[in-house]
Amino acid sequence: MIVSLHAATGATMGSLVRSRTAAALLGIPLHIAGDRVPHRDIPDRRFEIGSGLLVVVLVAARRGLTDKATIGAVMTCLPDLEHVIPLPRPGGSKLFHGRRGWHRSGPLSASAQLLIAAALLGRVLAAPRHG
Repeated sequence: MIVSLHAATGATMGSLVRSRTAAALLGIPLHIAGDRVPHRDIPDRRFEIGSGLLVVVLVAARRGLTDKATIGAVMTCLPDLEHVIPLPRPGGSKLFHGRRGWHRSGPLSASAQLLIAAALLGRVLAAPRHG
């Protein structure tokens, strides 16, 4: 999935769970589940980073830095840091996006993912904050 969709799904998940701990713990499994959906990626790394950061910043501005939705958005994006920060690579491959097969290429276009991210983000931003 593209980063903005990871952030939006994480924010949505965070807004639905009962605690910040749950939002934090579910972020990485949600990222892995999202990458299992056959999809296309955006080749422009700057756009990827910028759009993902924009989603996180908008959620944090609306709901607060320590809100469950913000924590969910950040934690769901966390595995994508291995694309920009050199992290340990067990067996020589990236942990989340390497040979383990969690990341799937397929027909879900980047445009469709952006639309889905926008819809989810709109829902999170419009919903009342519940802690």
